[in-house]
Amino acid sequence: MAATIQRDLRTGRSLWADSSGIGVPTRPLTQAISVDVAIVGAGISGAFMARELSRDQSVAVLDRRPPLMGSTVASTAMLQWEIDLPLTALAGKIGETDARRAYARSRSAVDALKRLVAEDGIRCGLKDKGSLYLAGDAYGWRALEAEAEARSAMGLESVFVGRAELGDRFGLDRTGAIVSRGSASADPARLAAGLLRRAASDGAIVYSPVEVTQAASDPDGVTLLTDAGHAVRARTVVFCCGYEFPQGVPTPGASIISTWALASKPDARYPAWLEDLLVWEASDPYLYFRTCQEGRLIVGGEDEDDPAAHEDPARLKRKSATIAARLKDLVPGMTFEIDYTWAGAFGESATGLPSIAPVPDMEHAFAVMGFGGNGITYSMIASQIVSAAIRGQADPDADLYAVD
Repeated sequence: MAATIQRDLRTGRSLWADSSGIGVPTRPLTQAISVDVAIVGAGISGAFMARELSRDQSVAVLDRRPPLMGSTVASTAMLQWEIDLPLTALAGKIGETDARRAYARSRSAVDALKRLVAEDGIRCGLKDKGSLYLAGDAYGWRALEAEAEARSAMGLESVFVGRAELGDRFGLDRTGAIVSRGSASADPARLAAGLLRRAASDGAIVYSPVEVTQAASDPDGVTLLTDAGHAVRARTVVFCCGYEFPQGVPTPGASIISTWALASKPDARYPAWLEDLLVWEASDPYLYFRTCQEGRLIVGGEDEDDPAAHEDPARLKRKSATIAARLKDLVPGMTFEIDYTWAGAFGESATGLPSIAPVPDMEHAFAVMGFGGNGITYSMIASQIVSAAIRGQADPDADLYAVD
């Protein structure tokens, strides 16, 4: 089966592309190589995968760009355990038992991510944060009240606050919200770079720029053909290509949309409570925002179903102005100037869950497609599930992400 990587053009420049400490050692591919595992993609998903598999496998990571410079730098890096689809709504699609499993796994994945960053000493600005989920046009206060009860019933710290309390505590005029704990924020480029450097210290090698042009499997493994003119032979290949899907790798139940984001200049003026919370709306499209180091605001939203809309520079300018205006309307007294704006492709699935599964009709191959708003959390889960499968072990939640 052939797999040709599709290109994804992005407009603007992300704040994270200018982060310090994102250097990753790379090599050109100057000869044919053979490894246990080849990972296609040196972004955040590939970084988690390489970090985990390099513990006991020989690993080659291949990317046609410099490491991190695909969808990773387009992320707003809100490391949440909440899934785009609320627990109550997800239960209606996949059943209550599986919905609870999905939420519990996301929660444990964020905890595992925090432990990994601490154990590896990765300096990525990781900060524990809660989440403020505001009632909107998709889910009103009654739905959020029921959602908070459903989460609390399974031990997920979530509390509903009504309009009066929301106004008193946060100065926001909405009919209600859920306040939860256990999320985080980080610099996604520094996080991915730290993971790749740790993988390199365990023997992994990042080859860049190298574009995989074709993949062919047989009973013993997979051969990747590249634009460098040299083949890569692996016992297993893992496609971690963000939203640049290999042709021929199915993406069932998924759609590609466009999204926009901005970062303010340092020392923006905002309420003190925002330092400790990630904020998002139960609306479609929804606004989401957080703070980061230097007193910057990171804000995103205004998604569109058009998968190519993010390529338009004029639309980037309009969308950025709209996002900034919506934020200032929502949070009284907030003032800031825009410093960075960017746009990119974004993947959605019917359930908000990612696809982490073997590639149909291709032996020894896995594809990781982190749909939804918490792609970094899903990258952590993917590294756990795929590594278990490669080691001949069974992950108890693997079936949740094998999208049919």
